[in-house]
Amino acid sequence: MQLEFITVDVFTAQKFGGNPLAVVIDARGLATAQMQAIAAEFNLAETTFVLPPQDASHTAEVRIFTPRAELPFAGHPNVGTGFVLASRGQSRSRAVGDPLLFEEKAGLVRVDVLKEGGSPVGARLTAPQPLTRGDDIAPDVVAAACSVEAADIETANHRPCLASCGLPLAFAELKTRAALASARPRADVFSERLKTGRAAGILLYVKDKSGGVDIQARMFAPLQGVPEDPATGSANVTLVGLLASLRPERDLALNLRISQGVDMGRPSLLEASAEKRDGTITALSIGGRCVPMMRGALEL
Repeated sequence: MQLEFITVDVFTAQKFGGNPLAVVIDARGLATAQMQAIAAEFNLAETTFVLPPQDASHTAEVRIFTPRAELPFAGHPNVGTGFVLASRGQSRSRAVGDPLLFEEKAGLVRVDVLKEGGSPVGARLTAPQPLTRGDDIAPDVVAAACSVEAADIETANHRPCLASCGLPLAFAELKTRAALASARPRADVFSERLKTGRAAGILLYVKDKSGGVDIQARMFAPLQGVPEDPATGSANVTLVGLLASLRPERDLALNLRISQGVDMGRPSLLEASAEKRDGTITALSIGGRCVPMMRGALEL
């Protein structure tokens, strides 16, 4: 059996930047264990498997795997899969509905295709669940897990905490760009003090207006087989919601340009948005550009 796959770099306009993604175009007939084995073979942050939708009014069922586990939702896999399906449909003169609607473990994910001159150049997703904020996490736990000092963590705006809009993650603001650059994940601390059932990883960020962006970020998920992620849509779409929720305005439209992956040589640009109405976060979205890289067939 041969299965077609396409890889793309997501959240970038340059090849060899952003976050690589493998998309298996037609995963019918694959068992879950086979999907997990294929994701481990690609050894990218995530691999997606496209299946016929359960509801014919939707575009597809999409399953997302890291090298070690299936995820209920993730950002760059949705953006990249949306771009791939739209590009593939255009090249074969087969219209793909816009917006795309993906059935996932976390719920229905809307993906809008970004176009220039009528051709797909990227995509933008809407989070499948409302923002939820969980427990705070002791700064010393985050510091130990990420090899920074507890004094490097900024707590004036919020303490390190759990939050989610489809995938639970931990969030911590740092005081300086230098502290962010020095961070390194420690899988032993993650395993002992921040297990995957509690949070899939930790996003560290610093407010930084240099280079035309608003935030610099890094994300570590060593227990998922992702020591560092070049661009994390699920984390950053949650982050923009968290930051909007902390603002005093009752009504707000917050748009952030977020840079990630710089310190690992995979620069990425994510454009995240949150809307708040009467004190409640009502909409969260994130998007960016994509570039195709490889195509081929799996021999099974």
